[in-house]
Amino acid sequence: MKNISEFSDSLRFLLTDIDDTLTDDGHLGPEAYEALWKLSRSGLHVIPVTGRPAGWCEMIARVWPVSGIIGENGGFYFRYHNKKMHRHFFFDEKMQKENRTKLQQIEKEILHKVPGCDLASDQFCRLMDLAIDFCEDVPALPRSEVQKIVSIFESHGAQAKVSSIHVNGWFGSYDKLTMSLRFLEKEFGVSADEAKKVCGFSGDSPNDEPMFRYFPHSFAVANIQNFIDQIKDKPAYITQQRGGLGFTEIAAAILK
Repeated sequence: MKNISEFSDSLRFLLTDIDDTLTDDGHLGPEAYEALWKLSRSGLHVIPVTGRPAGWCEMIARVWPVSGIIGENGGFYFRYHNKKMHRHFFFDEKMQKENRTKLQQIEKEILHKVPGCDLASDQFCRLMDLAIDFCEDVPALPRSEVQKIVSIFESHGAQAKVSSIHVNGWFGSYDKLTMSLRFLEKEFGVSADEAKKVCGFSGDSPNDEPMFRYFPHSFAVANIQNFIDQIKDKPAYITQQRGGLGFTEIAAAILK
């Protein structure tokens, strides 16, 4: 991984994770928020790509200086454009309902078999996935217990990805990358091949690995070192600082 100061290319889009990439201990600081505005005012399209729920994404798409948002690890995207909210889901409502029923059974099993974890506090406003908290609002679980949560999801045929705070599980072949590419194609006419040239991505955890692998212009904030032994396809650049302050380094490097 190169130091972020070595980045010198021009971008049109920046896809970015939120938790522990833009935030610090769950808070969006003034430096990172101002960096979002600077990028937006420069004409660059900022698009959060997050495991956070539909309820959060509705607000972020409307209020933040972003050009859209991919939520629940790729289950959908929202774009607020010309005073209208555009929503695109990977599954129709019927399939979403069927999957939620199966996830409710998995939830019961995980909470029974993995003491100390809990349902993510934002689960009530999720549409597509199940989020299990292992360190956001509960004492941090050891990695072995986090892996046990992953294994339970996978034993039911669900996908499971580990973020810096949650294990997210869902049914379906989508992930952050598949919906990001669909968003770019449908909303901006950017092909998958072109995206490699004009898009960057910033993240901090193992569930960002498909994005690190795909985008040559990939960035990580310094706290990715917490997970670096779990990531095979590493980002191209890394910042000196963690979280939101690291994101400001990424924004500055792009804007220069």
